[in-house]
This record gives sequence, C-alpha cells and structure tokens, in this order.
Amino acid sequence: MSTDSDSNLIRYSAENPAVFGELYERHSAAIHRYAVRRVGASAADDVLSDTFLVAFERRSSFDLTWADARPWLFGIATNLIRKHHREEKRELKAVMSSNIDLPFDDTAAVGQRVDAERAVRGMGQALRKMPARDRDVLLLFAWGGLSYEEIANATGSPVGTVRSRLNRARTTLRTATTTEAKVSPKEMNYGRVDASTQNS
Repeated sequence: MSTDSDSNLIRYSAENPAVFGELYERHSAAIHRYAVRRVGASAADDVLSDTFLVAFERRSSFDLTWADARPWLFGIATNLIRKHHREEKRELKAVMSSNIDLPFDDTAAVGQRVDAERAVRGMGQALRKMPARDRDVLLLFAWGGLSYEEIANATGSPVGTVRSRLNRARTTLRTATTTEAKVSPKEMNYGRVDASTQNS
C-alpha cells in the first residue's frame, strides 16, 4: 500500500478507513514543521491533529486527479492556523532569530525560495502587518515548499491570483527592507523579542 499515490490511498480509505493512516505517516512531519514555524510547538500539535481529522472527515471531497495530497493538507492546516492569531503573532516577532533550513526539492526554484526564506526571516514586523492571504501564500511558498500550482490548490485560488499575492508580499518585504536599511543596526535590534511585549 505504501507505493500507492495519495489519491489512491484516499480512494481506498472509503472502504477501509484505516488506510488513511498511511497519509498521516507520509505528510504529518511536513505539516507539523510548517505549523511550528507559524504558531509555535504547542499550538502546532493541535493544528496537526485537527488537520488530519478534518482531512479524514472531508476525504470524499478530495480531487482524486491530484496524486499528491500535500497541497490539500497544507490548505486545511493554513485555514486552521488562522484560529491561532495570538500564537502566530508571537512567532513572527521571533522569526528573525530563528534558524530554519528548508529541504529544497525543486532545483529550478531554489534561488527564489532562498530569497523568500531570507526575506521571511528578516521581516517579522512586515509579515505581521501583511494581509493574511498574502502572508499565507508567501509562507506556503517559503516554508511549505509548495509550487504556485500547489498553492493555488491549497488556497482554492487561481494561479494568477497566487502569483499576484506573492508578488504583492514580496513588494511589501522589499519596501520593509529598504526602510530597515535606513535604520542603524542598534535601532533595528535585528528582530530580537522584547521581553516586556513577548506575551502581548
């Protein structure tokens, strides 16, 4: 069974629900890493369990023409993350001090994704102010490792809309980068979290 595509596993799970567990084995680690980066370890556990619970309950709605269920699962996780606004705000405050290494598997997009990862790590404040849909697209690209087409599938948006949101997010980060460059390193504080506001 482990050699079957995700879509086949979901199809088989209609008659044998236990088969769905294989999907968890394949993708839970990636979903958990993404959730940890956005809302922290504690909330990420809830996001992970809820993601697969929702996926199991809605498996009959999965588009079986997609062999890979990752975009679908990331989409569910992203929707659930929106319920954890306070946790995500706290994590974004600390994003500059994080040290995240992404496993790049799309060699054609490595340069773009490295740039996006560096920008994300350095622009926590800009991310907090960014419209949620733009931030979701950026982080699905930079932290989820999804392609434009996969993000479109995850968010239920046309590919053109995904490209527009990602371009807008990059413009926001570039503007923030230009602004930050005019501030001295001491004033920037390089994203360290102020203990007095950490729990705000």
